[in-house]
Amino acid sequence: MELKKLNLHDAQIVVPANSTKARISIVGLGYVGAVSTACLSSLGHKVIGVDVDQTKIEQIARGQSPIHEDQLGETLAMGVAEGLITATDDLSAAVRETDVTFVSVGTPTAADGGCDYSYIEQAARSMAVGLMQKDGFHVFAMRCSIPPGTTMKVMANILESMTNKKAGRDFGICFNPEFLREGVAIDDFHNPPKTVIGTSDVRTAQIMRQIYAPVDDTPILTTVEVAETIKYVDNVWHATKVCFANEVGRLCKPLGVDSHAVMDIFTQDQKLNLSPYYLKPGFAYGGSCLPKEVRAVQHIAEGLGVSLPLISNLDRSNQEQIAQALHMVRETGAKRVGILGLAFKPGTDDLRESPILEVMAALREEGVELIVHDTAFTRDTPLDGLMSYVKHGSTGLAKLADGLRDMLRDDVAAVTDTADAIVVCHSNDTYRQAVMDAPDTPVIDVVRLFREPPQNAQVNGIGW
Repeated sequence: MELKKLNLHDAQIVVPANSTKARISIVGLGYVGAVSTACLSSLGHKVIGVDVDQTKIEQIARGQSPIHEDQLGETLAMGVAEGLITATDDLSAAVRETDVTFVSVGTPTAADGGCDYSYIEQAARSMAVGLMQKDGFHVFAMRCSIPPGTTMKVMANILESMTNKKAGRDFGICFNPEFLREGVAIDDFHNPPKTVIGTSDVRTAQIMRQIYAPVDDTPILTTVEVAETIKYVDNVWHATKVCFANEVGRLCKPLGVDSHAVMDIFTQDQKLNLSPYYLKPGFAYGGSCLPKEVRAVQHIAEGLGVSLPLISNLDRSNQEQIAQALHMVRETGAKRVGILGLAFKPGTDDLRESPILEVMAALREEGVELIVHDTAFTRDTPLDGLMSYVKHGSTGLAKLADGLRDMLRDDVAAVTDTADAIVVCHSNDTYRQAVMDAPDTPVIDVVRLFREPPQNAQVNGIGW
């Protein structure tokens, strides 16, 4: 079962200026549920908190915080005093009496290391009973951290099968991840880093946008599955940052370097270090800096007897990306492979540790003929200055140097018209058009030339 995918970015979703506030029920009065109950009431919504724990129900109903969280007790007390917050253990009744249900139940680790869906399933069955007993459109907003696909395959599936109602038509489904840091959760709710609404239903998107309008009038609208995934990716990235900073600390200490001073300066760079730059799935890193300096840091650490598992495995991860590209080329069975983009990145003629050279070297050893085009690197570009650099580094250039100039073509069409398969390593309009003009040729696109693959081309990527 799947909701029809709509382009919510292009949909005309207008939030009425003086519309009635949605009545909201919140399932699960733990950390996220209690904070959401308080904060949504502070926006003027009537909120019914639901839990199976009578102690939590009584605390919320009295306006007392069930957890230690700055400003939560005061915010709950204000909501109760204003008649906006109530609490119950009757989830079905709460669904009947509200317009939107936020699901914030526990999703503990299962015995096999996966996700335990039992609390979601239990809540969905009770919500289905309430949905059967009411008319009108009701929105169910999943807030738990769950594997992609769970909202539709577990919660929505139970709601549909028990009620004979259709998601997207008779009721709304969305995934609305929370980004609340413990200790400053109230402030994070009112000043969110981002608001993500994953749904394929315009009506649901409009209702959710209206709820969040006072704190964020430009929420990010996407699919349910992307919204589910971003919650995991965010937290894995945060874990990566913690490990990276800790490894910097372990490296700096025996060197007598102030690791906090290093990271304080590191984080001031908002253009490269803390930005979208480098954070697009694509091909392996290369060039004169990254590969060499990752190796250098690893060498320094080994000399100091310091273990840096994250940094030490960066090259392993990078090599895997190269191996994946090579595997994809081999799968085509091509005997003549065209390469569009030779330098390690566009806008330069620098071949130092360009990852595509490793793919090319392996293919050449297997007897595959290679033909190449690059907008900056030509037959006249000198190679001598690059050769000494790769003596103890990447070997691809050294293996290819004797025949590289003979592989180069001045015209893109000379590559695309005769190749059995094409590997695109640079993103530009020239190569986009070249791919469109070669509809029958398999294309391995490691840079994502197109946001949506063209219908008249055989385009495949490593991570998409």
